[in-house]
Amino acid sequence: MKTIQIYDRPMCCSTGVCGPAVDPVLPRFAADLDALKQAGHQVERFNLAQQPQAFLQNPEIHALISTRGTDVLPVVIIDGRIVSQGLYPSRELLNPWLGGATAASVSLPIVDPGQCDGTSGCC
Repeated sequence: MKTIQIYDRPMCCSTGVCGPAVDPVLPRFAADLDALKQAGHQVERFNLAQQPQAFLQNPEIHALISTRGTDVLPVVIIDGRIVSQGLYPSRELLNPWLGGATAASVSLPIVDPGQCDGTSGCC
């Protein structure tokens, strides 16, 4: 079984349903993570607003935020390897990583933070 760590953007909660504008990606991602837990994977989520120390204690995450800012969030790490930055991957994107495929074999629609203009789906 794999260890999955998610370093979230600052939010009031991990589902995102407690804010004024619900992003439909967040409840879907939370449900996907619940399914992965049920399958036996270890899932850990860290929220920048509620657990800032976790971001400081992970050297890779701290370096990413220091150089690229919080636009790099969320960051998904599987077994110590960063597999996704800047978006919440679907279960279809997570499954190859959990089955042993390398991240290079999966094409992610990661958007450069400089291209985030509200129409790309990254914001």
